[in-house]
Amino acid sequence: MSITLQTHAFAGNPLRSNSDHVRDLPTSASETLKALLLEGAHDGSSSNFKVLPFRKGRPLASSSDSVWRLGWLRWSELGALGLPRFDEGSFVYLGPEVEAAGGVCWAIDVSHSVSGSVVEVGSGRFCFVELRTLMVATDWADATSMGELAIAGHARALLEWHNVSRFCGHCGSAAVSIDAGRRKQCSNELCKKRFYPRVDPVVIMLVIDKANDRALLSRPSRFVPRMWSCLSGFIEPGESLEEAVRRETWEETGIEVDEVIYHSSQPWPVGPNSMPCQLMVGFFAYAKSFEITVDKEELEDAQWHSREDVKKALTFAEYEKAQRTAAVKVEQMCKGVEKGQNFSSDFNVESGELAQMFIPGPFAIAHHLISSWVHQGLPESAGLLSRSDSQSNL
Repeated sequence: MSITLQTHAFAGNPLRSNSDHVRDLPTSASETLKALLLEGAHDGSSSNFKVLPFRKGRPLASSSDSVWRLGWLRWSELGALGLPRFDEGSFVYLGPEVEAAGGVCWAIDVSHSVSGSVVEVGSGRFCFVELRTLMVATDWADATSMGELAIAGHARALLEWHNVSRFCGHCGSAAVSIDAGRRKQCSNELCKKRFYPRVDPVVIMLVIDKANDRALLSRPSRFVPRMWSCLSGFIEPGESLEEAVRRETWEETGIEVDEVIYHSSQPWPVGPNSMPCQLMVGFFAYAKSFEITVDKEELEDAQWHSREDVKKALTFAEYEKAQRTAAVKVEQMCKGVEKGQNFSSDFNVESGELAQMFIPGPFAIAHHLISSWVHQGLPESAGLLSRSDSQSNL
């Protein structure tokens, strides 16, 4: 199946790409909000002010005909959520819309004000949906949906960072939001240290046995049955990306790696709340030893897989079916009918039999590392990865 993406899921944020307006970013959320109220209607209903509420890390969304969209609200509509009239420290600035007459976009955490998952605003019905669910439900051929997913990921990363950085790590005093929520600062006049949004870099690598035309795939214990993926691990202080690839591969599988080639990177704001946003940095790595010794504390299993076997896994995995199932689930949730769904059950072969293995879907960088190797052959340079005839266009 051909999967063509211009950018990874959660990348390509259309608000961040409008750089001409970033220079005009005010130095505090208070000044920005007050300026917006003065520019528009004095009752706070200015149409150029758009806010995306989150509850427990879940963005507000709506769905129609199994296509989800973010639940942007106007300032005057926030009252429907039972929010205070004005709380400047609760907002984080996301950026201006690309359209010339577009609004200025913000996000707010309403976890302490809203108790239910489904809310009605005017004639609209919305639901707070897990970002991972929206990720699977996103039609990767729909540029609008991909852009909204990137916006939601950016907003969640900022809000979760605010939630886990309430106090100064130096003196213990309360930290306050500044620069429209893009920074925080210690409230202690004798300290006043500044803090910046947290990003945790992770290397993710497809280890390749060039001579035998096979790749090393692994299974952490948290994976659903039959799922295999690339090795990955966090970068340690004082370590280069390439060194991290070699160290993690050796620690988890006992395989020694020689050459390391960069592929691409992907923001990943759907990890644990304690890590608001990981940055997945993808590589191909050539093995120079081949006997596997699995670290059972890190992995359930790791095996060499032939190109043909991995290609079959890509063919058998019905990613479109999983996307449609998740999209229907989002629509049901917005109607107040929430049902549990195990997405792993949707990865079946056409005959109805379970595939022997499958890999993560197109929303994950692991999919594109594996797909690039399967369909293009071994990369000699990073430039080969953008060939127009490739299965993955990243």
